[in-house]
Amino acid sequence: MMISVLLAAALAFTPEDAAFAHKTAAAFVSECTPRDAGTIRGGIAANWLLDRASMTGANVRRDIFMVPTPSGERRFVNLYAEYASNPSSRWVVVVSHYDTKPGTKCPGANDGASTSALLISLANALGEWRTPKGNVMLVWTDGEECQGEHYSEGDGLQGSRRAVEYLREKERQVQAVICIDMLGDKDLHISIPENGTQSLAKIARHAARRIGYPDLVTLSTDRVKDDHVAFLAAGYHAIDLIDFEFGPGNAWWHTPEDTMDKVSEASLLKSGRLICEMLNILL
Repeated sequence: MMISVLLAAALAFTPEDAAFAHKTAAAFVSECTPRDAGTIRGGIAANWLLDRASMTGANVRRDIFMVPTPSGERRFVNLYAEYASNPSSRWVVVVSHYDTKPGTKCPGANDGASTSALLISLANALGEWRTPKGNVMLVWTDGEECQGEHYSEGDGLQGSRRAVEYLREKERQVQAVICIDMLGDKDLHISIPENGTQSLAKIARHAARRIGYPDLVTLSTDRVKDDHVAFLAAGYHAIDLIDFEFGPGNAWWHTPEDTMDKVSEASLLKSGRLICEMLNILL
């Protein structure tokens, strides 16, 4: 009896959730490409995600903010969905960017759409979780991509920097930040960059073993510039779950080749299960 109760309490990510994520990613790419940060199309994409996430029952907050960029002041939009069983307890924050790389004809099917859709499927799973043990916040960030070739203080990671401000304004006590990026790749190899919190990296590896994929997650010696960097700089425990081997020599990254035929339900299932198991461990 006790075993059945414990099993019922676990947060699960099912094949149906993966199919939903894949379908959502495909529709997002079809209806919201391009979605460069700070553009009208980017704002349309934010509204699209808000509508789809709200359909799962999530209470989604739209956060509109203006930021100076190399192209002048731009309007950005973050989205937040909160699942609080005890608002005074600590939070686990799961983050994905949704914008596409400016200056390219990149659909961003894997880079942006796959993990944004994963968050929507996770919103659905969290909404059905009857015995939550802690607090979870889902964040869709705008402006992760830089407009130029290189990130700088005023170019790139705009949404994650704003999310840090949001957490501070709301006085959220944060236990962990999990950034997810490019996790729909059919040839899935999730790595954790060196610039991250090592205790969270160990939890990710442990979670992979618990779901039956011991080789799914590897530790990298690379230092990657992604949304997790803004959280690390603010003093939060954060890691990046990323597959940075997208095509031969990462050849499909930020190119027109980043299309839905490169994204699979099987990879989304593995990624979703990994994230849920990390939440089960952390909460």
